[in-house]
Amino acid sequence: MNLRVMPQQNTLDWLSQVGYTTLRLFMKNGLQNHAAATAFYFMLSATPLLLLLSYAMQLLGRLAETYVPATMLFAALYNQLRLDVLTEVGFLPRQTQLAAGGVGLLTLLLSSRGLVNAVQSAFKVIFPADVKRRFVTSWLLPLVIIPVALGLLGIAGIAQAVLTFFSSVELIGGFQATLLKILNAIFVLFMMWLLVFLAYWRLPIARPKARETAIVALLASISLFLLFAMFGHFFRLENYQSLYGALGGAVFVLIGAYFACNVFYLWAQCLYAIGKVDVEALERLFLGGEGQGANKLEVYVFSRANRLLERYGKSFAPGETLIEEGDQSEIAYFLYSGEVGIYKKTEGGERNLGALKEGQLFGEMAYLLKEKRTATARAETEVVVLALPPHILEDLMRHSAPLSRRIIDTLCQRLEKMNLATQEIPGR
Repeated sequence: MNLRVMPQQNTLDWLSQVGYTTLRLFMKNGLQNHAAATAFYFMLSATPLLLLLSYAMQLLGRLAETYVPATMLFAALYNQLRLDVLTEVGFLPRQTQLAAGGVGLLTLLLSSRGLVNAVQSAFKVIFPADVKRRFVTSWLLPLVIIPVALGLLGIAGIAQAVLTFFSSVELIGGFQATLLKILNAIFVLFMMWLLVFLAYWRLPIARPKARETAIVALLASISLFLLFAMFGHFFRLENYQSLYGALGGAVFVLIGAYFACNVFYLWAQCLYAIGKVDVEALERLFLGGEGQGANKLEVYVFSRANRLLERYGKSFAPGETLIEEGDQSEIAYFLYSGEVGIYKKTEGGERNLGALKEGQLFGEMAYLLKEKRTATARAETEVVVLALPPHILEDLMRHSAPLSRRIIDTLCQRLEKMNLATQEIPGR
């Protein structure tokens, strides 16, 4: 039997299943609430950071009075960071006072820890794991993440400001200016990707694969880049200032941070869904009509088994052996089509214990009991099965309580049949 199918259809099935699983888990895990909490702590962290930035800009401004390169850098940073706008909306005081520095640093320390804890809390929901981080690691993690993030953001900000400044200088040609702008955008996107990649890869306790993480982090970075680029076109700062007064600027930034956190967590949930989409599809295939609460969209998305057959499918001709009694292998099989006979060796010869029909899972006893194969499985007709390695079976049992109960019930029935067959052997 030919198990190969159209790769384009398999890709579409995979994308639709990943998309459906991502949205379902995103809503189920309440990640909108986690995004709101993260945005709140971001606001608390941003204010003292901007206060420290104003101190730095004042020092740079005094240095710029006598040093030409400092003057150019000051002009570039002031224009790129739009400090005049931040001062206008109330994020930066017009005259910073040294007395506020201690309060700002204390607020920065507490809010930064709250920000990291909010992200970690969301990641525990998105990437569930059986183990927990050590107490010391959990406390030290914010002290490592914040300096790294600030360092990358600082490098990105300075480089972007310098590139933007030189691209606007009239002495260079139009082509060079355009090239600098493109390099500026690429550099910003790269730094954003690096931050997102490190978060997706290092924060989950059960780390996803690096290659998948890099691709999803790139998609998340592009989404965030487009969000920041288009946010001002749909949300006007003036409208919030007229509605909320002095708090309008804070509300405006808070809404932007909330949308950004939603995008960040949505792609994180997608990264988890990519690793679990096979388990989701296998669960629905195994349970068939026994699954509870499946809607029409879910049934349609997971209705085709072609992708699973291409990845896990194996075909056997009549008389071929799938499992040999006494083997050490731990692969489990799902009988997709055909009939499989179960045989056990006895003193009187090989004994037929019965036949398996389509839709049954078999061969799981070797993995669950950590023993050798207790019987032989042989194809009675042309057979197509899904061969499942141990880690897939483990994920299935962790993921689906109904499937775990079904496997345990089947295992008990088979053990009972084998005991009865052994008792009926002559001379024993």
